Amino acid sequence: MKKSHQAYAFGIGAILLWSTVATAFKLALSHYTPLQLVFIAVITSIVALGVILAMQSKLSLVRKQFANRPLFYLQTGLLSPFLYYLVLFKAYDLLPAQQALSLNYTWAILLPLLSVPLLGQKLRKSDVVAAVVAYLGVFTIATKGNLTGFQFESTAGVLLALTSTLLWSLYWIVNTKDKGDPVVSLLLSFLVGLPFITIALLTTQTLPAWDLEGMFAGVYVGLFEMGVTFVLWLVALKKTERTASITTLVFITPVLSIGFIAWILQENIEESTYIGLALILSALALQQLLPKLGKWRANKRAPV
Repeated sequence: MKKSHQAYAFGIGAILLWSTVATAFKLALSHYTPLQLVFIAVITSIVALGVILAMQSKLSLVRKQFANRPLFYLQTGLLSPFLYYLVLFKAYDLLPAQQALSLNYTWAILLPLLSVPLLGQKLRKSDVVAAVVAYLGVFTIATKGNLTGFQFESTAGVLLALTSTLLWSLYWIVNTKDKGDPVVSLLLSFLVGLPFITIALLTTQTLPAWDLEGMFAGVYVGLFEMGVTFVLWLVALKKTERTASITTLVFITPVLSIGFIAWILQENIEESTYIGLALILSALALQQLLPKLGKWRANKRAPV
């Protein structure tokens, strides 16, 4: 198999797995609290990533990378998995999966906006246009299309879903300063975050009880939201000749996710969800296409 074909195979595999996790969140949350689910999923991910690094003969890097930057991994571990997944799972607990999924997907719009004050990057017109379009989609989904009524099914759920986008964006902004192996860094974030998760769980709730269906869903989340799928995506990016050709596959994820939600969870997909999600995906497309269009026009006007 050609290297480019391998890249697509790994990329499509990652997209398909990520498309199922919103459904898995809901199934697991019908058995466990958000904090209990975070606990199960993070332990699963630690084991999975540890096995992968052992197979790659990279376990020795774990101690070395942590010793070089312990405070950095304290930051990443607190942001994700501890705060991000706790907030995200609570949002899924309060909202229909279709709403939580769509609202959370706007992190890609928020990220470049936060990069302006936090990383000193320039604010592009395309980012502003994309943000306006995307958050119109958010409002459409949150109000179920009643744009003038300002009534939310769960105000707390909507706020938590949007807060999750802030936490996830901050996590990736912090990670721009990471110079280590990305899989090792991910494992270290989970290892550092686990004690905080455990303390919070033991002081406020109880350890998750054994439940076959719930445990399977929790382990599935740990493997295919947090661990293995991330590695598949990294391999796809490493093997591809054009990063853009792989990253555009991400646009398929929410569409497939809605399909799984309707099929497995039997949620009735609201018309407002389709409209709002279309606006969010259009915003993401505009974010990518408008700068390229601007460059094309500038090159066309430039004297030969």
